[in-house]
Parts: sequence; C-alpha cells; structure tokens
Amino acid sequence: MKFYDEAKIFVRSGDGGQGCVSFLRERFKPFGGPNGGDGGKGGDVLVIASVQCHSLEDFHYRRHFKAPHGGHGQGSERNGRKGQDLHLIVPLGTLIREAESGHLLADLTAEGQTFLAAQGGRGGKGNKHFATSTHRSPKFAQKGEPGQEAWLFLELKVLAHIGLVGLPNAGKSTLLSQLSAAKPKISDYPFTTLTPNLGILENDQGQRLTIADIPGIIEGASRGAGLGLKFLKHIERTLTLIFLLDGLSGDQGIYLSYQTLIKEMEAYNPHLLAKPRLIAINKVDLPSVKANLPKMKKVFKKERLEVVPLSAKTGEGVAELIELLFNETGPHEHGKTA
Repeated sequence: MKFYDEAKIFVRSGDGGQGCVSFLRERFKPFGGPNGGDGGKGGDVLVIASVQCHSLEDFHYRRHFKAPHGGHGQGSERNGRKGQDLHLIVPLGTLIREAESGHLLADLTAEGQTFLAAQGGRGGKGNKHFATSTHRSPKFAQKGEPGQEAWLFLELKVLAHIGLVGLPNAGKSTLLSQLSAAKPKISDYPFTTLTPNLGILENDQGQRLTIADIPGIIEGASRGAGLGLKFLKHIERTLTLIFLLDGLSGDQGIYLSYQTLIKEMEAYNPHLLAKPRLIAINKVDLPSVKANLPKMKKVFKKERLEVVPLSAKTGEGVAELIELLFNETGPHEHGKTA
C-alpha cells in the first residue's frame, strides 16, 4: 500500500444565510411590525490532529472540501439553521501551508489540536433589526457573508520519540516488533519497509514512547536515490535516533555503514546530527558477530556513543535497550506523545 505524506486540497467554508423580510400578520394585528429572522452562520472547515490517523491517504482521493451554507432566516423571527462544521482529520505531525506561497499556517503536533482553515460566513440580519421610530416597516434585510476559500498544502512528518535508522535489511522492522505491538512487514530482502511504521513502547509505570521505523536509507538518498528524500524528512520529528547496524558486516563494515547514514542525514539537513543518538549492533545471536563484538565497540569509542549489542530476532539485549531509551528520552505520561 502506498504511503501518502503530502496532499494539496481546496477548502471552502459555507456562506451565511440571508436575513428574512417578513411582517407580523395576525387577525387582530393586520399591520404588525417586521419579524424577519436572521440567516444562519455558514459552516467552518476545521483541520484536527488525531492519533487515530496515520497518513494523508484520504486527501489523495478527494481534494475538494466544502462546508454547508447557513440556512436563510424565516418569518415569525425564526432564524436560519447554522451550517454544520466540516472536520478534516489528519495525523499528528501534519504541517499546513498556503499552497501558492508555501507560508506555514499551522503545525499540528498534539492530539485534538485544531486549525481553522476557512471560517464560515456570518448570517445576514432580518428586517426586524432595522425598524426605527421613523421607519417602522423596513422592506429589506442583510445578505449573508460569503464563506472563505483556500488551496492548502498538507505535509506529514512522522512525529515520534524514537527513530530507527539503518541501511536496508538491517533489521529495523524486526526490532520494532520486539519493542512494541506493531506488526510491520518483515522479510530478508532490502526495502521491505516502504512506509514509516509506528509502534508504542510502554513500561510498567505506564510511560510511553512512540517509535518510528524509518524506511532504509542508502548512499545517495539525500539526492533522491532509493526511497530518497521521501522518508529522510520523517527523521526531523524524532527526538532520539537509534542507528541499527548489521553486525555481520564486521568492525570496518559496520563503521562504514554508520558513516553512510551520517553523510546522507547531514546532506539532507545538518541539524539532524544534533539529535541524541545511540548505536545498536544487531545479530549478536550469531557466534561470529558475538566474537567480533569488542572490535566493533572499539570503532565507536571515539564517537563517544552508547553501544548496545542485541538480537532483533531472539530479543537478546532488547530489555537493556528499552531501559536505556526511557532513561535517555525521559518519562512520558500514558497516552501522550512528543
């Protein structure tokens, strides 16, 4: 299934309803005063962030969104109905920009955070509001105000506490399945993961961390090679990075893999290198990897990085990694994200 993290949409709020021109006509009041009701307000278009939404797929198949108009006023001082607001649900981490200028309008990073994309038009006043001592029978009313419209560009950058980074087939999806209840696609060939997978890691105290498995990065990704820029941007929203490296590549190969990842991240956005990071050496369940572990740790000594040996397949070392992640990232209350 294709992952949609960008969308261009058109939004239009509802027009306000027209005010009514009406006069009281009863048996004993044949020439009663004006009693035209007001028009209803047009519906707003609201963009709302939700943890239940994970991509912008809905906005790929439908791009025009219009809220209902307000109802017209009626006689006997009956006001028109208010147009129902239109709610557009997007994932946490969605940026909203003006489509033409690129100007940032909103950055939705919290559950329930709402952006008013288009405000509904105000309803017109009925003729009852225009009666005066010298003009007791106004035969006019206000028209409703038109709604607002705009073209918007939506961009999703996955929001997570932890980002799993590694070359294709490093074992990120397998590790994610060990750390959380997520069920990513797992196989022994490169580019198994074609979309960022999200998982929730929870400890005994009810503290939670959101983990994102970022699809494999290869050399040249910052220039569009492989999955390219499409997923490099999702690293920008993570607080801590885990570099998952294949222990079978040996002490020199594992360091070259690390440098490849660092090089591509720096080329894309140098600020990514300021994020806290740690090294996870995978496949220590294999005797050859375990025997070579001291050499592999030594090559990272000069980087002053925490090195965690583990096996994503068997779960060895995963408990130690979990403890380290909660200590490094800090406590997070149940149900909250960064």
